[in-house]
Amino acid sequence: MSEQPTFVLIHGAWAGSWVWDSLRAVLQGQGHNVVTPDMPGNSRNPATPEQITMAGCLRAVEDSCAGVSGPLLIVGHSGGGVIATQAAEALAERVAGVAYIAGMMLPSGLGFAELAAEAQKTHPEAVGIWPYLRWSEDRQWSSVPAETVCEVFLQDLPREQAMAAAQLFCAQPEGTRALVAEWTPERFGRLPRLYIEATQDRSVVLPVQRRMQLLVPGAEVVSLDCGHVPQVVATDAVADALLAFAS
Repeated sequence: MSEQPTFVLIHGAWAGSWVWDSLRAVLQGQGHNVVTPDMPGNSRNPATPEQITMAGCLRAVEDSCAGVSGPLLIVGHSGGGVIATQAAEALAERVAGVAYIAGMMLPSGLGFAELAAEAQKTHPEAVGIWPYLRWSEDRQWSSVPAETVCEVFLQDLPREQAMAAAQLFCAQPEGTRALVAEWTPERFGRLPRLYIEATQDRSVVLPVQRRMQLLVPGAEVVSLDCGHVPQVVATDAVADALLAFAS
């Protein structure tokens, strides 16, 4: 990429901008500008279930980039991949590339729940985090128990570190996970893409990650032997992959 881009790091479900702290420090240490917006519905950007829309998520991304000049490299982790895709479609003129970290890289109009349901027919483990969720009485909010965070998201961190991180996960409105990206070949479809797959992922399991790579072909792929949150457990490897992609 001819001009050094700003990294726009978009977190996934039940998390927040804190999930990027270690990666942000590495990228900034290499002289890169980094923005880490909090999506609507997490503890730092509260919203009701009715307020969770793709338009609201895009506003959060755009607001975080308001003072940024030059190209953007948009990065989505897990469910943040859906928002990353839509942001890249909306801001295509400014976007140098899109990267997914165990992320939801989906065809236009396809929801992750639909993809996962199909995958479960041959890969039962594709059910992922769903059986472990705790729900509000009206089932409009979900949360992940701390023990489940340790066992499904952060199984490759030392237990004490995983449990400390688990305290930062929050309940979120279910609307966030129902978001679906709509994109065109002329905008998102022409952008360079990177997919960082996590081979030991227990949430977005590897067969599902590989299926998404087949459904939306053309991404450069980097494979890391780790669980669902590579930016926390393999920070340097993720930074290396992103910096190589950005160059």
